[in-house]
Amino acid sequence: MTTHLPDSQPESQPNWKHGTPTAIQVRGARVHNLKNVDVDIPLHKIVGIAGVSGSGKSSLALGVLYAEGSRRYLEALSTYTRRRMTQAEKAQVDDLRYVPAALALHQRPGVPGMRSTFGTSTELLNVVRLMFSRLSSHVCPNGHRLEPTMNVAAGLELVCPECGEHFYPPSAEELSFNSTGACPACDGTGIVRVVDESTLVPDDSLSIEEGAVLPWQTLMWSLMKDIARDMGVRTDVPFRDLTEQEKEIVFHGPAKKVHMLYQNSKTGAAGEMDFTYFNAVYTVENALAKVTDEKGMKRVEKFLRQDVCHACGGSRLSERARAPRIEGITLADACRMTLTDLSKWVDSIPATLPKEMVSMAESICDSFRGMAVRLLELGLGYLTLDREASTLSTGERQRVQLARSVRNRTTGVLYVLDEPSIGLHPSNIEGLRGVMRDLIADGNSIVLVDHDTQILKDADWMIEMGPEAGEKGGNVISQGTITDVAADPNSRIGGFLSGARSMLVREKAESESMFELGSIEMTTDQIHTVKPLTVKIPKGRLTAVTGVSGSGKTTLILESLIPGLQAQVRGEHFRRM
Repeated sequence: MTTHLPDSQPESQPNWKHGTPTAIQVRGARVHNLKNVDVDIPLHKIVGIAGVSGSGKSSLALGVLYAEGSRRYLEALSTYTRRRMTQAEKAQVDDLRYVPAALALHQRPGVPGMRSTFGTSTELLNVVRLMFSRLSSHVCPNGHRLEPTMNVAAGLELVCPECGEHFYPPSAEELSFNSTGACPACDGTGIVRVVDESTLVPDDSLSIEEGAVLPWQTLMWSLMKDIARDMGVRTDVPFRDLTEQEKEIVFHGPAKKVHMLYQNSKTGAAGEMDFTYFNAVYTVENALAKVTDEKGMKRVEKFLRQDVCHACGGSRLSERARAPRIEGITLADACRMTLTDLSKWVDSIPATLPKEMVSMAESICDSFRGMAVRLLELGLGYLTLDREASTLSTGERQRVQLARSVRNRTTGVLYVLDEPSIGLHPSNIEGLRGVMRDLIADGNSIVLVDHDTQILKDADWMIEMGPEAGEKGGNVISQGTITDVAADPNSRIGGFLSGARSMLVREKAESESMFELGSIEMTTDQIHTVKPLTVKIPKGRLTAVTGVSGSGKTTLILESLIPGLQAQVRGEHFRRM
């Protein structure tokens, strides 16, 4: 099927305006189910690509436009550089002209590692660290606190007025938990692995002789039970019948050296040797310290649980990195604030500083405001900078990507957005619209794949794929302005754009019979943004869980309800802390 913009010229005379092409020309696209698609896509506009699932939307947007836009950009780089980058194969298309360098913001961004936080992924933390390096009240090596001074920004040595000590305050880099500012106890992760004592004796009906103390069976010589017997622990009775004093020896007994006769169970050889008693907890800690590979870790990890690092309180920062203060607030305190509260606090900083520092403070604070504004407009003001990035929802991670794209102030780039409305509450849609408008204003182009008519109606031009999915799709069935597509009888989405059609839904259950098939009742502790609560979910009914982004929907269902049901199936009690 061959389609062009209304005013397009023959292929030998492409659309031009003042010597510049105005549209990407796609000819003969055959990626996945696309059937030799010919289409012109306006540049410097928002172009929506619609269609039923499987109709070929993503094949056109990602498989052709993004794949070729990114591949051709990489082809322009040196061979040395290209060798170190993953390159996509050439898309199956006869001809593709005037495609800019392309960036794709995927529907499901990759899950970041444990060292990534909301602060690092948005780069807001970089500015906050600069604030605490340049604008803080620093502490001398003897513990005396100094007033904020311009000497820090000048790179000059500070002199303590109390003790006369000369010192250099920490730089912004030295306040990073990914560098020298990391807490030495947890290596900047905020968490530590500690022994979970509930796993050491999984079956307390067994005696120690029968293998009740599991680490002694799998991580240490079994003769530890012989040493425990010599220390006064009964090893021939069920573990549950031991006294508290006997259990204390098993779990935390001293590293006592014992001289005893040892016989090898395999060879029968015997001899006198000195052995040191390893209690059950230390047995695991010793094994963990010696782990060198994944296989070794698997042997140990079943006895471990993760806990907040007590040395840094989970802040990931060393004591020196937690020392600088602005208005009595430490870097760790600032990272625990929500972005909304942190932004208000940042606004107050310049007025608290000496007159000669105000100009510098305003400049740093303006950088923070410029980075935070889009995140706030996209509805992410409830997040804290220390929130682990891997705990963010898909929608939250995608909005972080969008905000970063606007902040980079690119021009001449093709942005391919794959269902950016996913995970967005209707109240957050306006922030997304603002991001797209800013990208276009900077001279970029947007191709938008989505099903949400609220987002699609913002498009300057629409291309609809179909008519159905798979083999029955892969064609352009309608294109034009939103008004054109809404009025096109070939369009499947036109009626929803115009409001002439509405969603068909099944008959709903009567409210009085809602719980006639029973219910699932769940009580939770606090986790992320979800506060302790009790919920009742009817069985045999379709239950919707809704709320603004970040309100706790995913946490409630995927991190509380599902693990709880799985534990119940296994016959275990589940408690989510």
